[in-house]
Amino acid sequence: MSNKAKTSPGRLAYVSKKLWHDRISYAFLLPYAAVFITFTVLPVLTSAFYSFTYNNIFEPARWVGFENYIRLFTRDDVFLTALQNTLVFAIITGPGGYILSFVVAWLINELSPFLRTLFVLIFYSPTIAGSVYVIFGTLFSGDIYGYVNGALINFGFITDPIEWLTDPQYIKVVIILCVLWSSMGAGFLSFVAGFKNIDKQYYEAASIDGLRNRWQELWYVTLPMMKPQLMFGAVMSITGAFSIHEVTVALAGFPSTEYAAHTMVNHMWDYGYQRFEMGYASAIATILFLLMLFSRRLINILLERVGR
Repeated sequence: MSNKAKTSPGRLAYVSKKLWHDRISYAFLLPYAAVFITFTVLPVLTSAFYSFTYNNIFEPARWVGFENYIRLFTRDDVFLTALQNTLVFAIITGPGGYILSFVVAWLINELSPFLRTLFVLIFYSPTIAGSVYVIFGTLFSGDIYGYVNGALINFGFITDPIEWLTDPQYIKVVIILCVLWSSMGAGFLSFVAGFKNIDKQYYEAASIDGLRNRWQELWYVTLPMMKPQLMFGAVMSITGAFSIHEVTVALAGFPSTEYAAHTMVNHMWDYGYQRFEMGYASAIATILFLLMLFSRRLINILLERVGR
């Protein structure tokens, strides 16, 4: 106890001196830190607080403890369905979109600059144009005019059109395909940039050291050199996989048939913006946030082993 008392003033003085020495750097960081705390940290903390209250925005919030969480897991069957759907979408589209983005970026990296730019535009444009919902809605239309139904009927696989977007048996499949296609977003661009920033001398040195094929180059040179891009792509994939919402509404409606495409974000939007039960919606948001934190931690552990 006495040793801590002796060392604490010295450590405090060291930290104060360090802060003063780097005051210019911290001054430049201050605007971003203020914005980040105001619009990210404080809303998360506020949502976590309100998750323990009953708040309908018209009356003062009333403390209810863990009542919202107990209600979620014991009396809300739709939430359990939404949780299951969210995990299914996240497990498939998160790693799937991540790997797909990386593989496509790896393949087009060997092309000429013109072809590489063309393919980047082809793969990335659906994410910014918002046309992917229209394309998939047309492809999987539930009548004979849908391209998928038309092709299956013409080839004799089916006789009657399939209701792709209203049949619970097929809704998840269509949405997963749509999300995978639209996953070529910012993470994909970071992978393309990461490949171009790797100096060719590293590959030459690795060849001299004994690497003999492209797979060894990928594991021992490319992936370790691209860890910042891999982490950024992982964060974007996690965020996108757990926040699936618009695609389900655009393709399957709200709510979807038998809640087959209902996600936690759909459920949170329902209670927050339609029923105005902000405390209950905050509890859903808190659980979603914890799931994303756990996934982020898991990704960190996996990326630390890359190249070992």
